Amino acid sequence: MCRNIKALFNFDPPATEEEIRQAALQFVRKVSGFNKPSQANEAAFFAAVEAITEASTTLLNQLTTNAAPKNREEEAARLRERSAQRFAR
Repeated sequence: MCRNIKALFNFDPPATEEEIRQAALQFVRKVSGFNKPSQANEAAFFAAVEAITEASTTLLNQLTTNAAPKNREEEAARLRERSAQRFAR
């Protein structure tokens, strides 16, 4: 899985529409191999981004958990520490 796609479920505050769209865009970039599509592929590329955004929004709205919501700042700090350890080798 692409390292740049972050978990969006069970955060306080919940993921925004923009965060979901950015994750969908990153996914389409990874699958297609295009960072920016050509004019010939632009319509299909952005249609896929919108479809994945919609599917992701539906998924996030339907998921349930008994776990307490994660704090965004604490999670970001934990990921930064993990990254620092990984690249310090």
